[in-house]
Amino acid sequence: MSRPDTAAPRGSRDGDAPAPEGDQPLHVASRLHAFNRFELKYLVPVEQAIEIREELGERMDRDLNSPVGGYGVWSLYYDSPELRFYWEKIEGLKFRRKLRIRHYGDLDGVTEESPVCVEIKQRVNRVTQKRRITLPYATARRLCDAREMVEHSPRESPFIQEVLDLVIRLNLRPTAITGYQREALVGRASDTGLRVTFDRRVRGRDRDFHFGTATPENRFTIPPHMTVMEIKVNERTPHWITDLAARRNLNLVRISKYVQSIEAFGLAPRSVFHVDEADCPPPTPHTRLPLGQPAAPHAPVKAGAQ
Repeated sequence: MSRPDTAAPRGSRDGDAPAPEGDQPLHVASRLHAFNRFELKYLVPVEQAIEIREELGERMDRDLNSPVGGYGVWSLYYDSPELRFYWEKIEGLKFRRKLRIRHYGDLDGVTEESPVCVEIKQRVNRVTQKRRITLPYATARRLCDAREMVEHSPRESPFIQEVLDLVIRLNLRPTAITGYQREALVGRASDTGLRVTFDRRVRGRDRDFHFGTATPENRFTIPPHMTVMEIKVNERTPHWITDLAARRNLNLVRISKYVQSIEAFGLAPRSVFHVDEADCPPPTPHTRLPLGQPAAPHAPVKAGAQ
């Protein structure tokens, strides 16, 4: 069942994240979603990101599920003991996959019944593909951690079988959590396949993998005064948005929040994909900062639970 991100059900986040479905019975196949898209990433200072977002607002709309200030996105990544998925990214394989459990919103109040997405994100040449199923949190953990078959519909069977095959055959285990605050804009009219996201306060941890952990110690894995801006399209990037990027001297970056977490916690040597604080110096005291945005310290900072 293949659907583009623009065709996601009303009430979804990220154009691909289904909203909670209440007491929907387990046999309903609409829990399963898939789509393809192209992604362009930029690393920009928070203050510049605010200016870009305001300019984009003249031609784009705020996502219905992206409130002022954005919403939380938390992902638990699985990898093999040898970090197979990490090294596939570093080596730039034309086909590579990642398995993760993703939660949208704050982590306060996460329960066994909270809806999460079990997702396989894969790259085929330049195309990013996502396939995911929405499950209660406890069921998702049974599938990915306990490696148990969970109840599913016939249409969901291939995906569930693929997840089980990956976790058993590759001996996958929880490896890193990433989290950030996301604001999203969506295109209008002829640009309906366009989506631009701004991810700030990117942080993570290499332990305490339960989303409901009371006081986890997250650490900024990208300098807190920087924002990851992503342009996502189904087919082509509108010329006006590439003109905007050129006019503002934005440079494409090959950055992975998962890779950043792996390297930030010393689980693997730093690679060409690593964002170092020295490469992103904080603003000087004379630089105007957004209201409530403190200057970033030079030393690594613990980001707290949220």
